[in-house]
Amino acid sequence: MFIQTESTPNPATLKFLPGQTVLEAGTADFPSSEAAGTSPLATRIFAVDGVTGVFFGNDFVTVTKAEGIEWDHIKPAILGAVMEHFQSGQPVMAAGETQASGHAEHTGEDGEIVNQIKELLDSRVRPAVAQDGGDITFHGFDRGVVYLHMQGACAGCPSSTLTLKMGIENLLRHYIPEVTEVRPVAV
Repeated sequence: MFIQTESTPNPATLKFLPGQTVLEAGTADFPSSEAAGTSPLATRIFAVDGVTGVFFGNDFVTVTKAEGIEWDHIKPAILGAVMEHFQSGQPVMAAGETQASGHAEHTGEDGEIVNQIKELLDSRVRPAVAQDGGDITFHGFDRGVVYLHMQGACAGCPSSTLTLKMGIENLLRHYIPEVTEVRPVAV
């Protein structure tokens, strides 16, 4: 098994590509070792000293390290953990556990606008941020303001504010005049 790695715009985060499917659908975010209990793979990665976050996409695993820890010191152990997991035959997620991003239809006064926002995020934004090892999920729309949650490499990335303001906000305002601003939310 050959696992490739890619740097991300976030220097504290590295993207690992195992060359096979990690999650069939959706994403899974583990911002702490306590949250990793639903995933044998995430638990194994958190066992490496210095790991502070794990995120799964369709074909990648994004790992975030603690400040002051060098990638050269923990990357081999993370590669080993990922390789051991896939060779063990264990599932990535415990039986019945998934963390797919929600795509339920939104109804109500702003239902049409919210559905347009979600469609643009799914078709234009999420594929781009997945390239960088992250994801963005919709959390709400209120009086022109879109609330988004950044995950994986996007969470805590130095360029995430620029991505939100210059990229996503401009895109949404261009296609949906009712959108006036985009703000990040922490979950």
